[in-house]
Amino acid sequence: MFLLSVKPKRPKKVPNGKLPPEVVRHWPEVFKDVQIQTIPVQYLSSIRVEFNDGKIWEIDIDREKLNDDQVIEDSLSDFFTEYSANIANIDFRLDTKKVIKDVKARTRTFMKKRK
Repeated sequence: MFLLSVKPKRPKKVPNGKLPPEVVRHWPEVFKDVQIQTIPVQYLSSIRVEFNDGKIWEIDIDREKLNDDQVIEDSLSDFFTEYSANIANIDFRLDTKKVIKDVKARTRTFMKKRK
């Protein structure tokens, strides 16, 4: 029996502020032109943190247990402050279904007010 050690592939770099192709694929007519400066915590589904030593942590944002966005934001801020010197890369994973749902709802509300 052979043991094979494979280092997980790092996701392709995405131009600064642009959404990655796997997100754009969910709703291309809207997401392809979106520029991101900040991500509201309410739209995060998970965070993938790659450390300098090669370790990778997947942090699942469990909304059922942590339904307070401020608690999540504070916890993430503390985590990034504590480990910032050891972090090589951070990949924020979006809950694209929630983003789509909210954008459609807000668009409907906006369009109704304009009549």
